[in-house]
Amino acid sequence: MRVINYRQNDIDGLGVMTDEKNFISLAEVAPGLPVTMMELLNINGWQAEVQASVQGKISHLSIGDVQLLPLIPNTPVIWCVGVNYKEHQDETGRGAQEEPMFFIRTNHGLIGAYDSIIRPNISDMLDFEGELAVIIGKGGRHITKQQAHNHIAGYAIFNDATIRDWQRHTIQFCPGKNFEGTGPLGPWMMTPDEFGDPYAQSLTTRLNGEAVQQTSIADMDHKIDKQIEYLSTIHTLRPGDIISTGTPGGVGSRREPPLWMKPGDIISVEITGLGMIENKIEQES
Repeated sequence: MRVINYRQNDIDGLGVMTDEKNFISLAEVAPGLPVTMMELLNINGWQAEVQASVQGKISHLSIGDVQLLPLIPNTPVIWCVGVNYKEHQDETGRGAQEEPMFFIRTNHGLIGAYDSIIRPNISDMLDFEGELAVIIGKGGRHITKQQAHNHIAGYAIFNDATIRDWQRHTIQFCPGKNFEGTGPLGPWMMTPDEFGDPYAQSLTTRLNGEAVQQTSIADMDHKIDKQIEYLSTIHTLRPGDIISTGTPGGVGSRREPPLWMKPGDIISVEITGLGMIENKIEQES
């Protein structure tokens, strides 16, 4: 099942995709269900209720006629894993990490799957980082690796677009990771039963149609179950929390010369079996 968060005529709602373009509005077939992803994820057994609501229904809406919003614009936290692929470890010179290297993004930078990424006036060092995102559906503390899969609501695609010079102001990554309009998330949340084994999939980031990052998800160093175990040791994970699982090698800042995204460019991140997000770069107005 693929669930979207959308806006049409200034009204927000949730929908379930019936194919790559069309969807059923939950507000039409199940008006008693929540209209936000956060509220939906906090309902026990929401998957079965949503599935029953759309069963046999015909879609009348297309994603081309609506704006796709960030899946969970009010997510409490976006935990991001740094240098979690060997190729990226090599190009940064950091090497393998004994424990996952986490930093936090806030929800202020989130945008929809096809919205424009904004290059701020303060810097031209706008870089790309295609990633697989995990959305928590069941809360818990001290979750073991063996239990981790039971806490996943679904998967999405994230571009952790980064202002590199602001990332490097200090040893803390956060400033360069939290500019407004730099975090496209989508295009939908795909439930684990439909996505299957994430490690059987591959990720490709393309800049103006040219592949700039390409990897098997299986090349991830600290796997998703380890990430969930680690984070749930720190605090109780809650429905709607997001984990962005790391980017592969090929980032623009590590190329010679550096490859920065500029206004007019088109950046896309595709994960097989999941979908694609695509964003135009615009200059801050």
